Amino acid sequence: MNDSRRETAIRDLLPLVKRIARRLKRLVYTLDIDDLVGDGCVGLIRAVDSYDPLRGPTLETYARRLVVGAMLNGIRRMDPVSERARRLVRDGENHRYALAAVRGEVPSLAEMEARFPGYVRSLAAAHWGVPLSLDAPLPKGEALPDDPLGDPADIFERRSERSALASQIARLPERQREVVVRHYFHGASLRAVGRRLAISPQRASQLHLTAIAKLRGSTHAAPH
Repeated sequence: MNDSRRETAIRDLLPLVKRIARRLKRLVYTLDIDDLVGDGCVGLIRAVDSYDPLRGPTLETYARRLVVGAMLNGIRRMDPVSERARRLVRDGENHRYALAAVRGEVPSLAEMEARFPGYVRSLAAAHWGVPLSLDAPLPKGEALPDDPLGDPADIFERRSERSALASQIARLPERQREVVVRHYFHGASLRAVGRRLAISPQRASQLHLTAIAKLRGSTHAAPH
């Protein structure tokens, strides 16, 4: 293909690039349409330069595949979460819900971490890697600070402490974790927790004290 025909082909197919970019923008509104068009143009030029009419598909059909592929590659480059982490989360979530359907209750994060090493870290990365929109509601479990004029460093430190505590609780043995979560996060008394676990109130209290001692030990041992 000579230079004149090449330029004409690229110019004629540019509206195709823009249509695909607008379609992806409608699917994921946080994407930048100019970035999509830029990546799509790279795919378009590659398609025009490598097109072989003897292989069957039309230039437009061939270009569409390469344009979409180039745009998706551009989106992946902007993703702060690695593909490996997202794959681990997908596999772990599918397995977690399959177990929940069989058992009637959702497996704990600690159990999932044992089954899929790195699952908890990948899940956190995927959560924090989702961009926020000022026009969209905050994710479930997130809230603005009570003091909007507070020091961002203090806010970050408090959130980091809560995150570290959640990780320490997840590493507790199953019964100790159950006692802590139900007593402190669901407001259940130790007697009620004991009934749920089919143990005496004294045993529930022992598990509670042991868990608190472990959490305190973990907190004091953690580097600052």
